[in-house]
Amino acid sequence: MPRLRGLGATIFAEMSALAVATDSINLGQGFPDVDGPDEIKQIVVDGVWGGRNQYAPGNGAAELKAAIVAHQKRFYGIELDVDDEVLVTAGATEAVTAAMLALVDTGDEVIALEPYYDSYSAAIAMAGGVRVPVTLRAPDFRLDVDRLRAAVTPRTKLILLNSPHNPTGVVLTRDELQAVADVAIEHDLIVVTDEVYEHLVYDGSHLPISTLPGMFERTLTISSAGKTFAFTGWKVGWATGPEELVAAIRTTKQFMTFTNAAPMQPAIAHGLSMPDSYFTTLTTDLRRKRDLLSAGLARAGFDVFASQGTYFVTADIRPLGYDDGLAFCRELPKLAGVVAIPHSVFYDHVEIGRPLVRFAFCKRDAVLAEAVDRVGKLTSPG
Repeated sequence: MPRLRGLGATIFAEMSALAVATDSINLGQGFPDVDGPDEIKQIVVDGVWGGRNQYAPGNGAAELKAAIVAHQKRFYGIELDVDDEVLVTAGATEAVTAAMLALVDTGDEVIALEPYYDSYSAAIAMAGGVRVPVTLRAPDFRLDVDRLRAAVTPRTKLILLNSPHNPTGVVLTRDELQAVADVAIEHDLIVVTDEVYEHLVYDGSHLPISTLPGMFERTLTISSAGKTFAFTGWKVGWATGPEELVAAIRTTKQFMTFTNAAPMQPAIAHGLSMPDSYFTTLTTDLRRKRDLLSAGLARAGFDVFASQGTYFVTADIRPLGYDDGLAFCRELPKLAGVVAIPHSVFYDHVEIGRPLVRFAFCKRDAVLAEAVDRVGKLTSPG
């Protein structure tokens, strides 16, 4: 496909295959190595045996849509119409892709925070859009508002925003989000937000940009269940926002998957209604894992950057005597029996991300401890 020429296979497929081939600890792809709550799994089992095995409604199962509405009200005070302002999708990736296909015309420019998750590039390309990166730079990866303003041209159609941010772990502040909102309102831009890590915030707090004045009517908010409930393989996501934006992506989604995960949808509805203790325990546990891995990488000699959220820690390999993250990640399984992801694949400005690598900490404590022990034996090249 000409629009996807040059994208090739995803780095996650390459590195996960390398982990299997070398029997390495996979700290590359962001998936937990334990399942989520048994009570959620049981609802799927009951659904399968109870006959929920045919197509779910195109907009999503009624109980899941209602749970999404209640979730947005409970955590953020957002009021939604269950019929017209909620759409269930095959994960957040489908929602982002459907949004690009629905909202971006050939030649439209899409501003995205660089480094960005690799599916963003493919989604924008499939829509015929043009990526315009605004780079978050080490060591703090904060949003440069002046660069954001300078990125807007008469061809800019929307801003694709990701916070908590993969791969850097940055959580945008209220002031940063307000700056994005100011730009969007001034230039009449749509904002599409990927908030899949909304409950994985360890420092600061997550604030949906749609809650800021003047933003609900121009914001499509996307999230999913995979990260919050440790069921990444179920691919249950959703998009919420004003009726016209939700209707636009429904039009594209119906010709992609139409519907998905019929027995999983009521299970995720139950998950979204779980008590506050579930969400606080999740955050506390992952914060501890983040600290365990970060401290171990620092002891091994990496320059480790603070991660405010997500599953990920970013580290600079140059103190170890390396400077090419892609080459380093391809060698790391042989050097230490650990797999990571190079940052450079998330950049248009490849040189900026070249010395950076991303490690996932959503693993059992014993696995993280073993990974830390292994990388602690790394030595400089030559």
